[in-house]
Amino acid sequence: MQRLVDWLDEAPRQFFFLLCLLGLGLLAFGMYLQHGLGLEPCPMCIVQRYALIFITLTAAMASALRQKIWHTSASVLILLFTLFGAYVAARQSWLQWYPPEVVSCGRDFYGMIETFPLQRAIPMIFKGGGDCTKVDWVFLGGSIANWSFLCFSGIAVAVLLLLWRRRRA
Repeated sequence: MQRLVDWLDEAPRQFFFLLCLLGLGLLAFGMYLQHGLGLEPCPMCIVQRYALIFITLTAAMASALRQKIWHTSASVLILLFTLFGAYVAARQSWLQWYPPEVVSCGRDFYGMIETFPLQRAIPMIFKGGGDCTKVDWVFLGGSIANWSFLCFSGIAVAVLLLLWRRRRA
């Protein structure tokens, strides 16, 4: 653990670069689940993807900058995005554990195309169309939302550790 803390003190740019790579990997895995396995993302999944995109972009910018003030600002932004993503993932996990009687998470893709004109259907497509309460994929007993919550929480803990160490320096 001490080696990790020492590394955060000595190489914050490398930390942000690795965080950027992690974000790209998670986004790529999400695309694989969607396009490779055919799992349709729900609106909450799309919101989590946006949070992860913002985390990845912020980490990429922070890895390119050298000043401590930029690293601190980026850390705070990343922390806000991770907390938001973790909240959405936790809410989705709750919905999966205790599904409501009436599902109101979104429409299916083909129903949107058939029902609405194209100029209204395209924005709806980016909102996602799957059911937020449905568990399509499980790994080690956890759904995608459960694993997403763990990833967001892990990023938040790492960024909090970086902020704590930067504050003490």
